[in-house]
Amino acid sequence: MRPLRYVALGDSLTEGVGDPVGNGWRGWAALLAGGLSEPSAEFTNLAVSGAQTRDVLETQLPAALALRPDVASVLVGVNDTLRSTFDIEKIAERLDRVYAAFTRQGAAVLTACLPDPGTMLGLPGVLGNPLARRQRAVNTVVHTLSERYGAVHLHAVDDVWIMDRAMWSADRLHPGERGHRQIALRFHGMLAHRGIATETAPSPEPEFPPPTKSASLLWLATAGTAWVIRRCNDLLPQLLGLAVDEMRHRARGTGGRLDLRAAQEVSRALAALPGPAWPGLRSVPGRQPAPEAA
Repeated sequence: MRPLRYVALGDSLTEGVGDPVGNGWRGWAALLAGGLSEPSAEFTNLAVSGAQTRDVLETQLPAALALRPDVASVLVGVNDTLRSTFDIEKIAERLDRVYAAFTRQGAAVLTACLPDPGTMLGLPGVLGNPLARRQRAVNTVVHTLSERYGAVHLHAVDDVWIMDRAMWSADRLHPGERGHRQIALRFHGMLAHRGIATETAPSPEPEFPPPTKSASLLWLATAGTAWVIRRCNDLLPQLLGLAVDEMRHRARGTGGRLDLRAAQEVSRALAALPGPAWPGLRSVPGRQPAPEAA
């Protein structure tokens, strides 16, 4: 009997940024892999910092399918919200193809709804609201597709630990070791409930002391700043335009129209997907329901 195979796809979150071990990153996926099975699961991490849904579909998915995994995690979409090319219809189409491919192979698919970068960075409303709106759109797509494919879905966006500063690294965009352990613990619990994870869950307590304040500031001033610049350099002009639109609607008292427009775009994106007709688009829990797909 071959060992259980676990393949992780995604961006810097799954690559492990924020949880340094030696000269590299470990992260929640590696922590989860250690508690999946005996003998130890065969773990392959294909996640790459900066990856978008297009990268997962075109580059990471073929490599993952060739490994024929029993478990495949797909956490991606935040980087899409930080690009001027953001298109929720294309994001939905890509994620649908990725989830469907793993489901056809019989793999258990792990997905998650994630907090928006604007909130984590503490951006003012006129700048943060457009990013939050985009991330809510991505989360609604992920949540709805996860139900469609029976994925193991972590609704992390409303977890209490998300707002605990001690869970996050210096850049405020990536979990620290404690945060990565929380993600691993939650996925382990859901996989254990399904009878997939059979070994001891990862400890919630850090293995290593947190970085000193001076070390965190140094990282933020060098590698961290460079990371943010690389992710946002093409978004800034568009984000400023979105902020102007936000202020205009706020002044008119018509801000709700922006939320309605975003909900309608998600509805159209999901309605355009192939396969069985959608019984009706459900918004992410805790949000106002979006209009039903036509």
